[in-house]
Amino acid sequence: MLKRYLPVLSWLPHYNRRLLGADLLAGVIVTAMVIPQSLAYALLAGLPAVVGLYASLLPAVLYALLGTSRTLAVGPVAIIALMTGAALSNVATPGSAAYLQAALVLSLLSGAMLVAMGLLRLGFFANFLSHPVIAGFLASSAVLIAISQAAHLAGISASGYTALTLLASLADHLHRLHWPTLAIGLGTLLFLVASRRYSRPLLIKLGLAAPTAGLLARSGPVLAVLATTLLSWQLGLEERGVAVVGAIPGGLPALTLPELDLGLWRALLMPALLISVVGFVESISMAQMLAAKRRQRISPNQELVGLGGANLAAAFTAGMPVTGGLSRTVINDEAGARTPLAGLFAALGIGLVTLLFTPLLHHLPITTLAATITVAILTLVDIPLIRQTWRYSRSDFSAMAATILLTLTEGVEAGIISGVLLSIGLFLYRTSRPHSAVVGRIRGTEHFRSTQRHEVETLGHVAFLRIDESLYFANARYLEDTVMQIVARYPGLEHVVLICSAVNLIDASALESLEAINERLNEAGVTLHLAEVKGPVMDRLKRSDFLDDLTGRVFLSTFAAWQAFRPSPSETAHGEAME
Repeated sequence: MLKRYLPVLSWLPHYNRRLLGADLLAGVIVTAMVIPQSLAYALLAGLPAVVGLYASLLPAVLYALLGTSRTLAVGPVAIIALMTGAALSNVATPGSAAYLQAALVLSLLSGAMLVAMGLLRLGFFANFLSHPVIAGFLASSAVLIAISQAAHLAGISASGYTALTLLASLADHLHRLHWPTLAIGLGTLLFLVASRRYSRPLLIKLGLAAPTAGLLARSGPVLAVLATTLLSWQLGLEERGVAVVGAIPGGLPALTLPELDLGLWRALLMPALLISVVGFVESISMAQMLAAKRRQRISPNQELVGLGGANLAAAFTAGMPVTGGLSRTVINDEAGARTPLAGLFAALGIGLVTLLFTPLLHHLPITTLAATITVAILTLVDIPLIRQTWRYSRSDFSAMAATILLTLTEGVEAGIISGVLLSIGLFLYRTSRPHSAVVGRIRGTEHFRSTQRHEVETLGHVAFLRIDESLYFANARYLEDTVMQIVARYPGLEHVVLICSAVNLIDASALESLEAINERLNEAGVTLHLAEVKGPVMDRLKRSDFLDDLTGRVFLSTFAAWQAFRPSPSETAHGEAME
């Protein structure tokens, strides 16, 4: 039981020097790689850059103790930073003390919700976010972030959290374009794109191993930060109008207590819930993918507790909402991390930088961080997936398109809420009209297929109806109508066999419909039978009076029902289509 809630106890007793060496190396590499990201994502949320460093310290330690993924790296991420900024801007002015306080409350609420969901084993709620909706949300959020960073690349100001307001603000300030800032930003952008695309193949050609080449290829942001910071310092670019990060407070974060303002808490409840769910989905997807590669096990409910603990830690250490980051997790994995202790080492490294070396970041141009964010975030725009969704399922594409459109025009909260509601609505619509087919036997076999798709044998006085969906309140009436239409179409019908091979559930509403079907068929002189009822479904039926009142029988297989009702070969109507 203790290992269930403290997963650290499952791997720490087996820790050894070999694992220590691998985790220590990974921690050093992650420290160097994610410092620019942490600074950039704090600025994206409208918070001081140092908040990104604070949010990479104790939250990572808490996740190492409570999380089940061996390689997931927790900290600020782009999507959550964007959602944080959008939520906080509605309750306070960016840069104000109230804004910082609201960030702590948002972290606290998100952490509390995640822990509660984990303890209540509610991880399955994340399944309501379909993959097309998530893909659409990530793509549109990436576009929003890229537009917002265009202002920093050009050295102008822009405000807003929708595409329309951001573009309008950019257009209004375009006359203030700062050319030195734009030159540094575009140069950094081109360098990062070229580094991401061409450096790994080039390094492999030069004889480096693929893992080493991959890590060096991902070090582009670090090189860009070092080069532009040095350039800014040597040329005095701050005096020439190039915006820099400026003075970053040294030292570790002080203990913070989120303000107990009920009005503020109420205003941030829904944003906190959305941030919690989106952060969990992004994190668990990455954790499960890496765990499968290493043949390890992830507990979604304990992941909720681990991420919740990380956010609670951020709330009490001047941080911001965090989750498992895509890029930092990939870096951690490729750097050779073997246990969550790698995340602890990375937190120690970032803590050392925060304690001693923040003055070195004073001259870092903000346009460099904007270029870093832009290159990293645009990888989330998955054009091939959007095209595939369009070709495969127009209903899923409609949910994706609605999410994209509303995220861009109304903001991240409206986009994700609409996507979830539309996905649920489409699911209910599809399952409310379950596919069904009258089937017949393929000659000489025990297999049954649709009379409309195959040449099959049928019995004139028996209808074999296969239901291809679980039966619940949304489709119960539809089943009644389907059965009665078949009876009306074939006056000589004596038996109806419902084939339940695809039925995994019959809820109370569907049970009432089955009882009504049984009664109405009996009044019409037709006997109702069931076939291939699954064990759990049969167990529930036995707890009702339905089986006692059933006019027919329950057959183990459709073929058994066929044999029971087939009087003789001469009475079999070959190839008769009943639907």
